[in-house]
Amino acid sequence: MKDHITPFQLVILVLSFYVLGALIADLFFTLTPEMSQLFNYLDIVVCVFFFLDFSIRFHAAPNKWRFMRWGWIDLLASIPAGLFMAGRLVRVIQILRLLRALRSVRMLWRIMFRNRAKGIFASAATATLLLVAFGSMTILLVESPNPESPIDTAEEALWWAFVTVTTVGYGDYYPITTLGRIVAVLLMICGVGLFGSFAAYIGSLFIDDQSDEDERQHEASRRMMRHMYKEIGELHVEMIALREEIRALRGVNSVHDAGQSAKASAPSRDTDA
Repeated sequence: MKDHITPFQLVILVLSFYVLGALIADLFFTLTPEMSQLFNYLDIVVCVFFFLDFSIRFHAAPNKWRFMRWGWIDLLASIPAGLFMAGRLVRVIQILRLLRALRSVRMLWRIMFRNRAKGIFASAATATLLLVAFGSMTILLVESPNPESPIDTAEEALWWAFVTVTTVGYGDYYPITTLGRIVAVLLMICGVGLFGSFAAYIGSLFIDDQSDEDERQHEASRRMMRHMYKEIGELHVEMIALREEIRALRGVNSVHDAGQSAKASAPSRDTDA
């Protein structure tokens, strides 16, 4: 089995570790109903990414049946846990497959920096998802025990984390505890940096287009220069051949003129005799 690891699949790998951590938390800790509901919402979001990854690789696979030899694992892993309870366990196999394809930290470094724009985008997307997930869980933990807090359900925590990390901040839900406000500050600071990275990625797309156009122009200039060098070389060879031919013709003419002179002087010598 040969997996082609891309920056997007590294996002899938990180999300798989998150799902594994959520499974461990669900098994070994007593969660409140709202926290369990939040886990279910986040699991659906993660499954959307899993299914998107499966669809992209299935569409790109030259042999669909051969791809499904291992691809069925990714398909099962994209089913939400509420519909397929063993889905999270299947993701453990998915993690092992991705780690096997990754093989080394050096390969991870090469993948992330082979195309810096894609690496930055993948890193920012992963960090955004994780910030929304852990931010919503943290705010629900610190705010829900307070009866005066407006954030006491899974939907409200998830909505608040999303609008905070994007630095929109509608103000319809807000933390009232000190820990909740600290979480909000951290999310806003991280959100500014992350969406700055997104802006840099979008800018890099235009720069890449301009760079591609410049590269095409440089390549056309190099081809023209190589053609000119070739033409100059061929012209130089022709000039040398022409020069040799002219010298040869001059030598033949000199010999011919000498012969004519000898023939012209021969009768005069006979007459003198």
